[in-house]
Order: sequence, then structure tokens, then C-alpha cells
Amino acid sequence: MEVQGKIKMIGETQTFGSNGFRKRELVVTTEEQYPQHIMVEFVQDKTDLLNSYKVGQPVKVNINLRGREWVNPQGETKYFNSIQGWRIEAAQAEGNSAPPVAPTEAFEPATNLNEEDHDDLPF
Repeated sequence: MEVQGKIKMIGETQTFGSNGFRKRELVVTTEEQYPQHIMVEFVQDKTDLLNSYKVGQPVKVNINLRGREWVNPQGETKYFNSIQGWRIEAAQAEGNSAPPVAPTEAFEPATNLNEEDHDDLPF
């Protein structure tokens, strides 16, 4: 799976516990009718992948969805989801892509027109 958009935020690398677990968060804002702010976690050695990226840069992030189950001290089962990034690459901004073909270039002009034919359009 992948998420594509512009970088909104790149967090600092956080280290947890005595085992040195590392995590770094990235927020990507999608570019669609209703933009979404997607938080993606990079863990362990993948945290270094974010070093060469800047806020505002268009990117494509390959992700895995992770889910886990946890039983709290009261015996209730809870479920948690996370989005984990494993690769990131620069993407072209939408404005830099090739322009779409103009509608007039997509069709051949009509050659069988007869000026005497009556136009029945109401306007």
C-alpha cells in the first residue's frame, strides 16, 4: 500500500526503553477533494529514511497496516492500529505532470456537416 501527498510534519527520532527502540513520525497531507492528514510511523533503522526530506515536499510512502490486541488490567480487550512506513521517495507535484490532452485534440473534426440541417437545440 502507499500514501501520496505533501509532507506536513517530520518529527524528531524518539528512543524508548532500555532496548533502544526508535520511532519517528511523519504526517503526509493527501491531495484530493477532502485532504487527509495521515500519520505514518518509521521505526528502528527506517527512521533515518526521513533525514533527506523537508516539509512541503511531495512524497510517495510505502506503508504496512499493523494491528495489535491488548488486554488491560481490568481484563478488557482493546485493539490498536498503526501505519508503518518502510520506504519513502520524492514524488512529482501534481502541477509538474504533463498537461492533459485538450478536448479539441481528442476528437477528429466532423466532416459530414450539412448547413441546411435544422438545429433542434432549445437554446
